[in-house]
Amino acid sequence: MFIGEYEHNLDLKGRLAIPAKFRVDLKDGAVVTKGLDNCLVLYTKKKWLELAPKLANMPINKANTRAFARFMLAGAMDVDFDSQGRIILPHYLRKFAGLKKKVIVAGLFDRLEIWDEATWNKHKTSTEKKSGDIAEALGELGV
Repeated sequence: MFIGEYEHNLDLKGRLAIPAKFRVDLKDGAVVTKGLDNCLVLYTKKKWLELAPKLANMPINKANTRAFARFMLAGAMDVDFDSQGRIILPHYLRKFAGLKKKVIVAGLFDRLEIWDEATWNKHKTSTEKKSGDIAEALGELGV
């Protein structure tokens, strides 16, 4: 289970240290791809192998499903850990998410999100201001 919010630095080669507590769950491999809201999403290999077929099997006769499948699948990259627990984030993904030196790794139960720190803080502040409305809407969904 991935939970928590962690600050890390991205080095000039695009290497990012993943919090040590998460590496055990990622030891069998990981996949990083574009996420919504201009972040990156890191999945365990097992979770990715559950999600990817669902994306690939969406109806191809609908423009939105084709676009979303391309967004998630074509943007994906297998990542490996070095001896220091770092992964290399490809340039195209760093560019997509606007990652600079300071990044946030946020645990979201079955995945990690990787955010540029300034973007994360802006998004988090906005969400916190709307938390009452969000909670009310989720209550209608039975959450």
